[in-house]
Amino acid sequence: MSPCLQTEQPRDGFRHELYPYRGDDAFLGGALGFIQEALDAREGVVVSVPGDREALLRAELPDSAPVTFLDAAAPGHNPGRLLAVWQDEIARHSADGRPLRGIGETAWRQARTPSQAAELRYHEWLLNLAFARSSAWQLLCPYDTGGEDPVSLEALIRCHPLIRRAGAAEPNADYDGDTAYAFEELTDPCGPLDELSYTRGDLSAVRDKVTTCAAEANLPKSRLDDLLLAVTEVATNSIRHGGGRGTLRTWAKDSTFICEFRDAGHIDNPLAGRIRPTHQGVGGRGLWLVHQLCDLVEIRTGPQTGTTIRLHTNLSAH
Repeated sequence: MSPCLQTEQPRDGFRHELYPYRGDDAFLGGALGFIQEALDAREGVVVSVPGDREALLRAELPDSAPVTFLDAAAPGHNPGRLLAVWQDEIARHSADGRPLRGIGETAWRQARTPSQAAELRYHEWLLNLAFARSSAWQLLCPYDTGGEDPVSLEALIRCHPLIRRAGAAEPNADYDGDTAYAFEELTDPCGPLDELSYTRGDLSAVRDKVTTCAAEANLPKSRLDDLLLAVTEVATNSIRHGGGRGTLRTWAKDSTFICEFRDAGHIDNPLAGRIRPTHQGVGGRGLWLVHQLCDLVEIRTGPQTGTTIRLHTNLSAH
């Protein structure tokens, strides 16, 4: 559904490793070994893992160990915000003149829906594309295989060019570098659906429709302003770049209010909205803002199929 880009793992650039483990002891063994390698090489170390995993590491590391811990929960449950976290850390360590090693265990156990899990896998694949030409750094992705669905684990394995076993990384023969693989099919909408076709001059009607449907779904008013701003950005993009018109559908599912936009446009950059815009950059700011405002954003796009964008907002205030 998108251009068939291929991503290869360079020897001296970004090294993206999956570390499948089972249980606390295996997590500690792999993560501590990876950290020690970095400290021995005088590399910077940044760790972003769930709170219980962070506590395990802190209990084993000396207080003097130069390891930076990031709050893994800070970006929320939207994987579209995660690339920028590592983008910022790479810039910070490059300024210090040090290579970077990171450990990033995303919030798999907190993924509440199949859509969230699919976007987490897509994020793992996009890391290869986002940092294909970056300065040399390594990212270890621990993943607890205990009780995991074999199909989901297989999909995740295909996102990582390297896999760590017995303390060493080796090429992953199952890695799939084709963007066409990375998109998973959207889940089916959940009725009843509300639908509205829109074109130029209809932005007010789009916002009114979303406001009405959000109220019927009991979306807290504290979340509505952010959602309406995101809705306006997406609908405006449809009108400007999607053939001048689009279709809005809304529904509620899994304690989430969903707004879906369909149009005839094509987004040719898989990283659109996920990499922090620069002052010199042109475009991409709208989708970046949408990712910051919504709890989950799904984008499926292709030159033949057009573009579908789903905005998820949790039906709980936070």
